[in-house]
Amino acid sequence: MSTDTPSAADQLLLDHAYRHGFTVTAKMLEGWRSRRLLPGNVPGGGLGRGRGSTSTPAPESFDLVLGLARHAGRGKRPADVALLLFDEELPVPEQTVRAAFTAAVDTLTVPGDDDPGTDPDQRLDDLADHIADAGLTVTLVPARARRIDEGIARLARAAGHAWPPPELTALDKNPGAPTATPKDAALAAAAAAINGTMSLEDIGDLLRAMNPTATANPIASLVETTRNDVPEFADAVLTEDNHLALGPVRDARDHLRHLAATAPFQDLARTWKTAAGVRQWALDLCDRVEEELAAGQLGEAALEWMNGRYAMAGLAVLSTLKERDRPPVQHALDALVLLYQIGEFHRLDQRIPGCQWHLLATEGLMPPPVREQLQDLIGRDAPLAG
Repeated sequence: MSTDTPSAADQLLLDHAYRHGFTVTAKMLEGWRSRRLLPGNVPGGGLGRGRGSTSTPAPESFDLVLGLARHAGRGKRPADVALLLFDEELPVPEQTVRAAFTAAVDTLTVPGDDDPGTDPDQRLDDLADHIADAGLTVTLVPARARRIDEGIARLARAAGHAWPPPELTALDKNPGAPTATPKDAALAAAAAAINGTMSLEDIGDLLRAMNPTATANPIASLVETTRNDVPEFADAVLTEDNHLALGPVRDARDHLRHLAATAPFQDLARTWKTAAGVRQWALDLCDRVEEELAAGQLGEAALEWMNGRYAMAGLAVLSTLKERDRPPVQHALDALVLLYQIGEFHRLDQRIPGCQWHLLATEGLMPPPVREQLQDLIGRDAPLAG
């Protein structure tokens, strides 16, 4: 019940905030508790002779009050506040954090969500019409990445070097200009969300479209030819219509909601940090490459860019550059998607023994922070030195 006079326990929290330069009121404490951002006080023993009972703040409340004073405010969504506290490793209640991750997934909406009983094929047809009518597109290559690609190509030509080199070009069995358009990418992304899977053909098309200046894309080629090159592997991970599926085929958002609710809390925390590390690594790489381009000299940063441009490292850079300022909700989504991808690696390891996981340590294949989180697989299968 609201009261103008704070309890003795609440007064301890208000005084604690004041000593650290914040003005916090009893009403603010009440609001934070109603949103499950701050735990209630811990009941104590009775004072005796009808004088009521005592209570004390939960030990974690002192740090939380300071964090809430910094981040909470008029118009701030409780889920965003919870994630900001989580980012600072403050002891916000676990269920509140999980609810914030779930709320992040709920921001991913696709036309037709309000009528889940629609036939899947009909829904995809309706979705294609909606994308065409509304002119919806997906940014395949952000402007900053495009400028870097062009700058590297210009300096490479001036130095008499071909990129990709002939030995890499020879690995692409389907060379040619990308055919997927931004509208195609929008439809593929929406279809992947509602189906929880994507065909190898679509994956290959998107990989090529996200590296449009490359005359060859051996990684896209490997994806496209999986069925013919490694049929036993394909049978274990592909559906009959060549869609990638290591687990139950369902709406991808349901997979993410399940992770938000059930993943070990330490895994959520670790992957949140990894997602932050990926973003910082990607932005730092862009800065370093641009410094080399400005100096007119291709160095280690440009080589790292070129090596990763075809692989997951390059995709992480493109994803980062699409988000000029990443809000907490997008950080949560990035962390959940990354946690799902890591889970897919482990599911693949169980389904197909003998995968050469040490290859994930190859420079340029994975963003370094992700590579670090996969050390349990990479280190286990690393060949012995000597």
